[in-house]
Amino acid sequence: MIRPTSVLTAILVAVAVTVFFMPAPAGVSGDTMHAAALVLLVIGLWALGAVPEYLVGLIFFALAMLLSVAPAPVVFSGFASGTLWLVLGGLVIAEGVNRTGLGERFAHFLLGRFTLSYRALITAVVIVSSLLCFVMPATISRVLLLVPIMSAVAERLGLARGRNGYNGVNLAVIMTSYQVGTSILPSNAPNLVLAGAAETLYKTPLIYAEYLMVQFPVMGILKAVIITVLVCRLFPDETRPASATAEYKPMSGEERRLTMILIAALALWATDFIHDIHPGWVGLAAGVLALMPRVGVMPVTVFTETVKFGPFFYIAAVLGLGGVMTETGLSNALGEVAQSALQLKPGHDALNFGLLTLLATFAGVLVTNVAQPALMAPLAGHFAEAAGWPLKAALMTMALGFTTLILPFQVPPVMVGVQVAGLRLRTVLRLSVPLMLVSFAVLLPLDYLWWRAIGYFG
Repeated sequence: MIRPTSVLTAILVAVAVTVFFMPAPAGVSGDTMHAAALVLLVIGLWALGAVPEYLVGLIFFALAMLLSVAPAPVVFSGFASGTLWLVLGGLVIAEGVNRTGLGERFAHFLLGRFTLSYRALITAVVIVSSLLCFVMPATISRVLLLVPIMSAVAERLGLARGRNGYNGVNLAVIMTSYQVGTSILPSNAPNLVLAGAAETLYKTPLIYAEYLMVQFPVMGILKAVIITVLVCRLFPDETRPASATAEYKPMSGEERRLTMILIAALALWATDFIHDIHPGWVGLAAGVLALMPRVGVMPVTVFTETVKFGPFFYIAAVLGLGGVMTETGLSNALGEVAQSALQLKPGHDALNFGLLTLLATFAGVLVTNVAQPALMAPLAGHFAEAAGWPLKAALMTMALGFTTLILPFQVPPVMVGVQVAGLRLRTVLRLSVPLMLVSFAVLLPLDYLWWRAIGYFG
């Protein structure tokens, strides 16, 4: 039986080939048409999920060079971005947190202080998931670490698999790990893609402290509160007294050293507005220290045997894709089309804010949240000019789009968490849809007021 994904992939390839060989309309260059075909193919493959994201990235590199869509320095521009090296450092750090057991110890330490009632349990789960976003820069790693731990805790408290409470605990983990993580710069892939695009396309770095100040108060703290309230209301349950908690041995030398590395990295990230050291170089240095003999926390062979480099090449491809769109004039063409539809105007900040956020949100539904910054970031310059905003304000609205999750397939780590926890799609939608509605109705207006208060619209 032919799978629907295979049929859609074949249609996508046929359409991309047609666009590539189609005569360019008046006012559009052949290079722009070739870039449009490549962008259509690559973003379509990412959206369909027919092949792994990193493989699509390698397909992009190969086709862009074989077909001479853009010069090599543009195609491979992502490798010159500090953000990409933050990804590499994050992959190593995440492996260290898993390998040393520091993440599990951290989760159990905090949970042991909150498991008095179901509401307290959900509160603890959201707090743990939120705090882990600061020290474990990969959603998939946080989800794979926390879902088994929280599932075991839920069952120990009488919340058997399939019960409201079990579903609520796991949804709190999954939604918090992704959505709160979008408000902390190194914590999620879309954040890093956006930061890398700002750096490579506009020579405008998004620094850690500024990103945290702009996004975390509303889309971090208040989003965590909303998740807690909705889970308790939509998945009500009661816990029973737990059996004696397991006693943990004192921290190992590896755990202590990794803790020191993480504290130093967090301190440097939080003060980057003072010392101007790019977060990527801090993350890379932390990863190197974690691998160093005697100083580090794991064998250097982990780098070649265990660390998964797929996200590294995926994000490099996304950044290169943005460069190709800009170099070939495709972003200019798309920006003009979007502006004609949105009619952004200077002095109408509230309307502009709402329109751009909605556009960014539903772009994520079409191409997945992970690929959304690749499509939207090259257009940010046009949106900023049309709205009369600073460039960073337009870029940050892209983040408001991918922080909102409507359908689980938009974020691969969320789908992984759903599968590991054994949740049904309709169970996930019971939380994701109301959370999206509350975000639009409550959080976005509050976010607009926050941006207005800090003078972010210029």
